Amino acid sequence: MIEKFLSQTEFSSQEDFIKNLKITVPENFNFGYDIVDAWAEERPDKNALLWTNDKGECIQFTYGDLKRYTDMTASWFLSLGIRRGDKVMLILKRRYEFWFSIIALHKIGAVAIPATHLLTKKDIIYRCKAASIKMIVAAGEGVILGHIADAMPDCPGLEYAVSTGPEYPEGFLDFHKGIEGAAPFSRPAEVNTNTDIMLMYFTSGTTGEPKMVAHDFTYPLGHIVTARYWHNLHEGSLHFTIADTGWAKAAWGKIYGQMIAGANIFVYDHEKFTPADILQKIHDYHITSLCAPPTIYRFLIREDLSKYDLSSLEYCTTAGEALNYSVYETFLKITGIRLMEGFGQTETTLTLGTFPWMTPKPGSMGVPNPQYDIDLLKPDGRRAEEGEQGQIVIRTDKGKPVGLFKEYYRDKEKTEESWHDGYYCTGDLAWRDEDGYYWFVGRADDVIKSSGYRIGPFEVESALMTHPAVVECAITGVPDEIRGQVVKATVILAAEYKAKAGPELVKELQDHVKKVTAPYKYPRVIEFVDELPKTISGKIRRVEIREKDSK
Repeated sequence: MIEKFLSQTEFSSQEDFIKNLKITVPENFNFGYDIVDAWAEERPDKNALLWTNDKGECIQFTYGDLKRYTDMTASWFLSLGIRRGDKVMLILKRRYEFWFSIIALHKIGAVAIPATHLLTKKDIIYRCKAASIKMIVAAGEGVILGHIADAMPDCPGLEYAVSTGPEYPEGFLDFHKGIEGAAPFSRPAEVNTNTDIMLMYFTSGTTGEPKMVAHDFTYPLGHIVTARYWHNLHEGSLHFTIADTGWAKAAWGKIYGQMIAGANIFVYDHEKFTPADILQKIHDYHITSLCAPPTIYRFLIREDLSKYDLSSLEYCTTAGEALNYSVYETFLKITGIRLMEGFGQTETTLTLGTFPWMTPKPGSMGVPNPQYDIDLLKPDGRRAEEGEQGQIVIRTDKGKPVGLFKEYYRDKEKTEESWHDGYYCTGDLAWRDEDGYYWFVGRADDVIKSSGYRIGPFEVESALMTHPAVVECAITGVPDEIRGQVVKATVILAAEYKAKAGPELVKELQDHVKKVTAPYKYPRVIEFVDELPKTISGKIRRVEIREKDSK
């Protein structure tokens, strides 16, 4: 399948990759027809999605199965009046109905809006009004159904609420009855153009209301590199990305690139994350490829790994935060596998990565994905030199790269603020070493200016996290008459250290940071807390800490 979109599929070096990676984009590309249905026609018995849950259920869906169920779902959605361009929000956790629904929406030409089940009534109302959402399809369990029901009177454009069961509150349609009673599906005469909006995500909103990141129908092709050359997948792979379908990480690791590469996608539908359960799934199902944030790997290596056969693992990737060297080394020693880091945003596909032919540098995001023209710019527009901090930008003067978002929906001002003069400005700061590897510093808004130094919170947080007393932390700047700002650490302590909270532990943590990173970056102020302010997606709201400290 991948050969349809690449003139060269195997690469021996980064130079070869940069020179010869070329993604061909067909006219009016549609993932539902051109990938899912194409596989179903060529190899209907090919494994597509291996779904399991914490109740012991297990279903292997083939491409023949996916075509049948997505056609049934598309037919039912059409009977409800869902048409090209209509917005449908999917709050489906890790339920297999997510794949039925999102692919069906692609086949119709409608806009899928994946969302987390952690939304409140207020969040749902905001999203429905901001995006003119016409229908919500939700996992039929938990408090989310109540929040949807409570929100509906304040969402005049919301015509349908659908539950997948087992709960069906008054006013909700039954997903399974609906698709089972649907008429045979007929492909609409006009489904989409490449520039139509296919997918939208509400970003986390660490400094304000969430933005609506809109991707067009070519977006899945941008994830060819994510799956084939970062996850290193092949047709024999059973790939497991640990992510809820409400977040963009699911688009990175649980559908588009993986299906184009021909891998079988593993899904574990569970309510509570338990490291031992993840290891047991790798053991039981012989998973070959794993992608998870560094935090997950930190939990995994604390388990007694001798209880599990992990020999099926061929390749592992990580993103979301800097990887601590000790985690990298421990995982390598136990499994023989090097963790390969990557970086990107909701607005992009993988933009920087450590690829199979490269030697990883733990803590580095890797090098640019050649489908993007990436650079680092200083505030004055000058290109950052080696070792200098600069904002990560993507050049678009020669055209929009495949995978880059289309716009912030209904927000021209915000779009032009980040995308102008032939650059998309990511808002993320990094520096580049002599080998061309990029190292994350932090969000531009979060950088601390102290005594002439520019200090990124990410590196200080990473240093603090290597101390056993620290479970979680946030680094911010607090006003200081002499230095302008000084570094502050807001810290959640491990249970066994909470009784030791005091001046001696503060000094111990400060000395630890001085040893791990440049001494001038150490936190002069440390506050111990029970929780950190966070967005709905779990990102720390440093702005809230700064506002509190400035009062």
